[in-house]
Amino acid sequence: MKSKSMAQSGMMKDGTMMKNGKMMMMKDGKMMPMTQNMTMSDGSMCMMDGTCKMKDGTTMKMKEGEMMTMDGKMMMMKDGKMMSKDHMSKTKSKM
Repeated sequence: MKSKSMAQSGMMKDGTMMKNGKMMMMKDGKMMPMTQNMTMSDGSMCMMDGTCKMKDGTTMKMKEGEMMTMDGKMMMMKDGKMMSKDHMSKTKSKM
C-alpha cells in the first residue's frame, strides 16, 4: 500500500510562490529563494522577478500569496489553504 505524498494530502505543492515580495521555490516541502527562472511541465515559465509567462503566451506578474505549481496551474494561498485561481475568481464574482 502506497501512502499519499505530502502534496496530495493537502500540504503545499512544489512550485514557485510570491512571499513577502520575493519569489520563492517550494521543493519537497521546503521553501527557499528562487535562484533561477523555472520552466513548468506544461511549458509555462516563472522568472525570478515574479513575471510568469503562461503556456498560451500571456504574461502576468505574481501577487503576494500566488503560486504556480510545477504543472503550470496558478494557485492562491488564502487563510493558510491553497485554492485554484479558477475557484478564487468564482468566489469573487458572487457579490
